[in-house]
Amino acid sequence: MSLPDDLKYAETHEWVRVESDGTLTVGITEHAQESLGDIVSFELPGAGKVVAAGEVVATVESVKAASEIHAPVSGQIVESNALAQDDPGSVNTDPYGTWLFRLAPQDLGEVDGLMSAMAYSESVGE
Repeated sequence: MSLPDDLKYAETHEWVRVESDGTLTVGITEHAQESLGDIVSFELPGAGKVVAAGEVVATVESVKAASEIHAPVSGQIVESNALAQDDPGSVNTDPYGTWLFRLAPQDLGEVDGLMSAMAYSESVGE
């Protein structure tokens, strides 16, 4: 399993990239998409939605099951990726290149509470 070192990871299998403007880009990990199998659709949050860390903010449906996607930190959704909704299988082929939503964190320091690539790898037994 490939895990980019420049990302942070949530126990609920989301990855987070801190952008230069302080916003966060969020997607699901390779481990998550492998567990789900072929992804067929996403229901993503709308811009402006205020979310709490750990709150369910989106859903993903695959040929195997539906699963919840959580906010890794508290903040406000600033954008959802329409391309991921139009081509949900792109997450299967490029889980770290296909983001799902971006959010403006309430407290950027919350990102420090997320896992490093090494810690996430150990948590999923890789």
